[in-house]
Amino acid sequence: MSLAGLKKQFNKANQYMSEMIGGAEATKLDEEFLEMERKTDVTNELVEDLQSKTKSYLQPNAASRAKMTATNTMAKIQGQAKQMPYPQPEGVLGESMVRYGTMLGDSSNFGTALQEVGEAYKQLADIKYALEDNVKQNFLEPLHQLQNKELKEVLHHRKKLQGRRLDYDCKKKKVDKGANISDEEMRMAETKFEESWGLAESAMGNLLDNDVEQITQLFALVQAQVDYFRQSAEVLEDVVDKLEIHKQEAASKPKRQPSLHRVTRLSGSLRGSDSWADSADTASNGSASKNQDSYSFSQDPWGSPTDATPMPRSSEKSAITRQPCCEGLYDFEAENEGELGFKEGDMIDLIAKIDDNWYEGKFHGKTGFFPVNYVRVVVELP
Repeated sequence: MSLAGLKKQFNKANQYMSEMIGGAEATKLDEEFLEMERKTDVTNELVEDLQSKTKSYLQPNAASRAKMTATNTMAKIQGQAKQMPYPQPEGVLGESMVRYGTMLGDSSNFGTALQEVGEAYKQLADIKYALEDNVKQNFLEPLHQLQNKELKEVLHHRKKLQGRRLDYDCKKKKVDKGANISDEEMRMAETKFEESWGLAESAMGNLLDNDVEQITQLFALVQAQVDYFRQSAEVLEDVVDKLEIHKQEAASKPKRQPSLHRVTRLSGSLRGSDSWADSADTASNGSASKNQDSYSFSQDPWGSPTDATPMPRSSEKSAITRQPCCEGLYDFEAENEGELGFKEGDMIDLIAKIDDNWYEGKFHGKTGFFPVNYVRVVVELP
């Protein structure tokens, strides 16, 4: 920079300090121009903020964004062309559903439903990626160009206007104080000031009068979201229909009956429940026989013996009174017509064994069918 240029910059700085601190009066710009400056400042601020907020909307997880940026920067340094995409939460959730649904297997209605919902969420992630590309191309990129071209040009003209105004006011103040400044120098300073004033006003006018283009960009943002939500709704409605089918299939699927597990006993160990019942009968019979032997006759009041009336044997009584029956091991709710419901511990009369899985019985005056493995037989069917 030449000595004259350095001196000029010093004079402008001196004028600026005089206005800020000393209260020196500056050349007034008209109100319309000042309003345009205010709107331009707002536009500059909103363009910066909209870009930041839109990126946060598309990629809300700040930690994931930072990781993605760091990874892509390292890949760029290493010369790798492939870039790491932002991990969409729908895709992460979908991958988890598909993985666990596959582990449950196709035989599980819930596992199959998980896989289908997971695939649907992965489709939502792809739709979200398409939304990102659309918004970046039709909204963020135009905002970036506006910031780097039109706004940059406006700020350049305003900065130049500020410098020339300070130069003009500085020379004007010196003339008022009697400094030796030629008329030609004053006219040149005034001309440059007016020229910059006109250029700055024209640049701001072009920026502020461009509402049609900016509304078009805003329309592109909203339209991209409309497409995203419509496509997402179509995917979700389709998977809802599939889930309804899976729910009906699961509801119609017969419930698996619990198995009654028994431990294999060694030879000479305790016998089964039926044998236990027989043992109890034998013990009862022995006791009855013993009592009968000890009282086989009765005496009349005169002490003369008479023929004793024999007591019925216990085994004969059991044969008359014991009805085939079983005891409920678990609660069984009759869900279909013809089934017989009961609670754990209830005694059910056995009528017949239908097959290896079902009995027919009677309980509280009602006849019906129930699973074999829900009961323990107390008295076997003949």
